[in-house]
Amino acid sequence: MPQPEIAPISVLNIIIMVLFSLCFLYQVVFCVVGLLSNKNTLPPAKKLHRYAFFIAAHNEASVIANLVASIKAQNYPAELIDVFVVADACTDNTAEAARQAGAIVYERNDLARKGKSWVMDYGFKRILKEYPNRYEGYFIFDADNLVSPDYTRIMNDAFDQGYEAVTSYRNSKNFGSSWISAAYATWFIREARFLNNARMCCGTSCAVSGSGYLISARIVEGMQGWRFHTLTEDIQFSSFCAIHGIRIAYAPAEFFDEQPVTFKASWRQRMRWTKGFYQVFFTYKAHFLKSIVYFHRFAAYDLLMTIAPASLLTIASLIANGVFLVVGRISHGFLATPLEMEQCASSLLSTLVAFYVLFFWMGLLTTVVEFRHFHVTQKWRLITNLFTFPLFMFTYIPITVAALFLKVDWVPTPHSVSVTLDEVIDGAR
Repeated sequence: MPQPEIAPISVLNIIIMVLFSLCFLYQVVFCVVGLLSNKNTLPPAKKLHRYAFFIAAHNEASVIANLVASIKAQNYPAELIDVFVVADACTDNTAEAARQAGAIVYERNDLARKGKSWVMDYGFKRILKEYPNRYEGYFIFDADNLVSPDYTRIMNDAFDQGYEAVTSYRNSKNFGSSWISAAYATWFIREARFLNNARMCCGTSCAVSGSGYLISARIVEGMQGWRFHTLTEDIQFSSFCAIHGIRIAYAPAEFFDEQPVTFKASWRQRMRWTKGFYQVFFTYKAHFLKSIVYFHRFAAYDLLMTIAPASLLTIASLIANGVFLVVGRISHGFLATPLEMEQCASSLLSTLVAFYVLFFWMGLLTTVVEFRHFHVTQKWRLITNLFTFPLFMFTYIPITVAALFLKVDWVPTPHSVSVTLDEVIDGAR
C-alpha cells in the first residue's frame, strides 16, 4: 500500500524540530543532575572576607529600608559589611529612607544615561575613590530585594574558594500576587535548581541574573567601574565571563525578589530583557564561536544557547505553517492539497501542544522538588500556576518578534510590595 506523501512544510518542521532538540539536548542532562542533586556542599571558608552591598534605587522609598534591614541582620560580622545605595534621579525620599536604615547613600541625577549599568558605573567609581582597597567583593542587589540571614556566610564559603563571581538562589517575595508573579517565581526557582545548581555540579560556569550575585573587587578595580552597558548588563557580564573562561559559581544562598504583577509591566520588562539578549548576541556572536571552536569552552556554548534567538526558528515554523494553511484554504486546494493542509494543521497543533506540555511538566517538576521554597498562603495558586505558567511562556512569542524590530528603552519597574523577610516566609502576598 503506497505511503502518503510528506508535504514540504512537514519536512521543514521536522528539520527545525531536530535542530532545536540537538541544540538543547544538554539541558536534559542539567534537569537530571538538578533533580538528583539539591545542594552544593561548599567547604567552610577559611577567611571572612570584607564586602560591600551595592544597591541601585530609583524611587524605592517603600521597599529600600526593608532590604537594608535584612542586610544588617546577617549572621556575619557587621564590621565586614557596608551597604551602599545609589539613589538615581529619585523624586521621593529614597535617599533619606536608606540613610535612616543605615546605608551609605550617593545621589545621582544624570538623566542622559539611564539604566542600572550606568548607576553601577557611577557608584563603583565613587567607592573606589573614597574607599580604596577596602573591599574584597561586591554584592549586587536591587532595592526591592530581601536577603536571608545566612546569605553572606554561604556566599563567602563559595567566594573563599577563589571564584571571581558567585550567583545565588533567586526566590520571589510575592508569588501569590497574580498569575504573572507566580510564573516569574516558578521560572527563577527553576533557574536556580535546574540550571545554575546543575551547572555547578557539572563543573561548568553559571550565569548571573538581575541581582543577588557577588563579584570580586579585582573585576571592578580592573574596569575602574562597570563597563557593561547593554539593556541586560547581567547577561552581558555572564557572556563575557563564559567567553574568557572566567567561571561563575553558584551558592545555595537565598534572596527574594519582587516580581511584576500586571501583564503590562511584565511585557515592558521582558521586552527589555529580550532586546538586551539580542544586543549581547550580536555584540559577542563571533567571540562565542571562537571560544567554542578554538578553546572548547562548554560554558560559552551554554550561554550562546541562552541568549541566541533560537525561539525565532520555532516562531518561523509556526508562521510558515499558518501562512501555508491559510493560502491553501483560500486557493481551495490549488496551491496545497487537502493532505498537505491536514499535515500542516496537525504539525501546527502538535507543536503548540508539545510546548504547552513541556512547560507544564517544567512547572510541575519545579513545584514538587522545590515545594518548600514556594511561600504563598493560598495554596490553590500552586495548582492554577501549573496551567497558567505555560501560557506565560507562550507570551514570549510576540515579545521575541516585537523586540527584534521595535526600539526599546530602559524603563524602571515600579515596586510596592513592602514586606519584611518574616512576612515573606509566612507566605505574605
